[in-house]
Amino acid sequence: MSIIDKLNKAFDHRIRLGIMSILIVNDAADFKQLKEELGVTDGNLASHTKALEKEKYIRVEKSFIGRKPNTKYIITQHGKEAFTSHINALEKLIKNG
Repeated sequence: MSIIDKLNKAFDHRIRLGIMSILIVNDAADFKQLKEELGVTDGNLASHTKALEKEKYIRVEKSFIGRKPNTKYIITQHGKEAFTSHINALEKLIKNG
């Protein structure tokens, strides 16, 4: 298997890469935090988090803080492993390139 084959297509998009980067460092972040740090629209962020959730790389917790709804995203163990593997493949590609 080549190094390119080890890259995960789920992380091809810069927004998904950004979401996973934030979550791997913090374990969790809410919608507002991700939106502000990544500088994306609500719809854009929602579609990318849904794609990562579908792959079981993140999980979603919905709650209320006071009377305001809050959506929190948590990286899963599966997500940590997949993202770490993707980053390792990127590093090998850069070193060998």
